[in-house]
Amino acid sequence: MPSSPHASEAEIQALAPRLQSLQAALENVLFGQRAVLEQVLVGLLAQGHLLLEGLPGLGKTELVKAIARAIGLQTRRIQFTPDLLPGDITGNPVLTEDAQGRRLVFQPGPLFAQLVLADEINRASPKTQSALLEAMQEKQVTVLGETRPLPEPFYVLATQNPIELEGTYPLPEAQLDRFLFKIEITHTSAEVLERIVLEREMGTPPEVPALLDPTTLRDACSLARRIFMPKVVANYIARLVQATQPGSEGPGSQLKFGASPRAALALAAASKARALLRGNPNASFEDVQSLALPVLRHRLVPDYQARLAGNSTDSLIRSLLASVSPEGTALAPTLRDAKI
Repeated sequence: MPSSPHASEAEIQALAPRLQSLQAALENVLFGQRAVLEQVLVGLLAQGHLLLEGLPGLGKTELVKAIARAIGLQTRRIQFTPDLLPGDITGNPVLTEDAQGRRLVFQPGPLFAQLVLADEINRASPKTQSALLEAMQEKQVTVLGETRPLPEPFYVLATQNPIELEGTYPLPEAQLDRFLFKIEITHTSAEVLERIVLEREMGTPPEVPALLDPTTLRDACSLARRIFMPKVVANYIARLVQATQPGSEGPGSQLKFGASPRAALALAAASKARALLRGNPNASFEDVQSLALPVLRHRLVPDYQARLAGNSTDSLIRSLLASVSPEGTALAPTLRDAKI
């Protein structure tokens, strides 16, 4: 258990309105995607890395740049391509000459920033993708045997195109597990498209006011960790994750690989962050249920029979939520009727 006291009502009410104002400002950047924006802010508060998936042109990159402007984070963008090398990300030693003679001096790469936009991450080779593993987990990079810390805070917000598109490489499972959320951005309605046509100009980024600063963001992340986690909610998270293990009854029987303890920790941290964003003093069952999809969808691998039956990972998670009751009583699940 953490030794720090739980977040007080006064602390929450002092910070929550500012976070909600940030979300409202981002809704003027990415129209009609309120749930996506909430998940992105929850991920930042939980100090997690985010994977945004969607077809080109849906606003993934523009959203990340808007977040950087609104919070004032030092940002670097890496455009992932098939010929990108690991050293192009982490940095390389460069031979320099001075009064002491020739020597190798390390030149930091674009990974040394508070917010790294890894654009189209799945267009790079697996070798280059793996260069992010140490940075995302340990917040440091090791080059030529020397370890260098990354700035604080440190976030990787990666965008990827659906794997069916030409020229993409699937991300390794070990790297996928480093992402707190996998957020899917889908097409919007005709009404939202009309608003985009009326209020946007091609090549002109939307105006975003500076609403927070990195220090305030760090304070918010610290406060999110102190949000109270009731034992019954922790038990619910544990039972959800346990139910994903192969051999379990219900949806778990259709999975080749289930979620790890890291997934349980991710779901707990995200639930507390969502409670803070909504101005609540403790995590709830609703927080867990609303975040189960982005936390679990990239950590579960359906088996052959599930894929053959046309059951997607998301449908299995919905079935899981229907079969595991918050109160601990098993329900009768069906993939057709399961809803969040």
